[in-house]
Amino acid sequence: MEQWTEVRRRVLTGELSKRAACREYDISWHTLSKMLTHDEPPGYRQCKPRSKPVLEPFLPIIYEILTSDKQAPKKQRHTATRIFHRLRDEHGYPGGYTSVRIAVREWKRTTQEVFLPLSHPPGQAQVDFGYAYVDLAGEREQVALLVITLPYSDAFYLQAFPRECTESFQEGHKRAFEFFGGVPTRISYDNLKIAVTKITGSRQRELTSEFLRLKSHYLFESHFCLVRRANEKGHVENLVGYCRRNLLVPIPKVNTLTELNEELERRCRVDLDRTLRGKSASKRELLREELAKMLDLPRQAFDARRVTGASANSLSLVQFDTNRYSVPVKYAHRQITIVASVDEVRLTFQGELIARHSRHWGREKHVFDPVHYLALLERKPGGLDHAKPMEQWDLPTCFIVLRRRMETEPEGLGTREYIRTLRLLESTSVQELTEAIEYALDIGIHDADSIRVILEHRRESPVGLFSLAGRPHLKMVAVTETNVSAYQTLLTEDAS
Repeated sequence: MEQWTEVRRRVLTGELSKRAACREYDISWHTLSKMLTHDEPPGYRQCKPRSKPVLEPFLPIIYEILTSDKQAPKKQRHTATRIFHRLRDEHGYPGGYTSVRIAVREWKRTTQEVFLPLSHPPGQAQVDFGYAYVDLAGEREQVALLVITLPYSDAFYLQAFPRECTESFQEGHKRAFEFFGGVPTRISYDNLKIAVTKITGSRQRELTSEFLRLKSHYLFESHFCLVRRANEKGHVENLVGYCRRNLLVPIPKVNTLTELNEELERRCRVDLDRTLRGKSASKRELLREELAKMLDLPRQAFDARRVTGASANSLSLVQFDTNRYSVPVKYAHRQITIVASVDEVRLTFQGELIARHSRHWGREKHVFDPVHYLALLERKPGGLDHAKPMEQWDLPTCFIVLRRRMETEPEGLGTREYIRTLRLLESTSVQELTEAIEYALDIGIHDADSIRVILEHRRESPVGLFSLAGRPHLKMVAVTETNVSAYQTLLTEDAS
């Protein structure tokens, strides 16, 4: 560039002739003409593409292979190496690999899809599921992450659930709407099976009954992306990765998912104070502005649950989601309605709640309530020490003492009487029965009927004092004190 500038200056100012410049700087006449025409070196300029005499006859074959690959699974598409091998073995290609690789790269570059930037009006949301690992109670577990974002304000809400299912989907929406303080008017989804039962057209969908119940309660409009077009909700797609990298690294160590979700919600709240590049205000201020365009929260809380039915088997167990939950033995072989939420499973029969269990998210597990089997054990007392529901039942020490006295003392009534005592748990708590048994043992009583009487006596509330406040007419009534000595006089007269 230094020589270029000097030659131009000397020739164009008349200091040096063109012929002298060519001799002095040892350049050709053509090069000098280029220097005088351009302020700076124009660089290499190719007028037309270079010919490819060896590869050109095979380009249609390469393009045909790459076009047909669009319909193949992503992990089973042709690489440049595989195309080269096919051209060489099947079509007699005599050239090298590099030419094929460059042709494949150029084709992909020219056919790569281009997207339009989308506008995000206030009051609209996007939802997506992702996955991450957490150390849960000392075990590394994969959890489902539900992310709901408002692209206008960039506010987002993140919660972790054991699995991607209807209950977690509904519960995540419920918590997010309460976090934002309102309901978006329109929410975009991909075609997840939780919400869509069938794709009937480009934008037409048959929706599940539980998703329709969610929409009916919160009154938002749903929008489903085209198949394999997740870019229509690209904001939340990118946010899933952001949350995983920034909120779940390093891998969280927690005892329960409740503990993790409380921390995630706190960090979502802290994130509202950030101001992103290109935004006029913080997320919190934009969210406050966006709430004016959102729907109000319904007065009645949404019940995030899934309802299904199953029959209780001969072991008084009802199967739900690969696990089995117990019901009282009198409901064996009956059709039971299951109402499942994220935290618990409720079992009902003809509209009556008959059992309630904490939700188990494992597989092929049995969840027992020992009280459900006491009625059967009263008829079969020999199975008390061998029944599986009783294996993990940890009762206070006084229960062991009571059983020993019932079974060993001469006036003891045996194991059946002990089971009759345990059946009092069908209508009372373990704490109340424990206190009654301890009192009974202190006074030397160890039969079920006496313990039941003690329980009933403790439940009786004492008669309260009658207040005269606001009753001035009753204050005028005088009640004389009873003369107890008069009764003693009567007794003396009767004795005489």
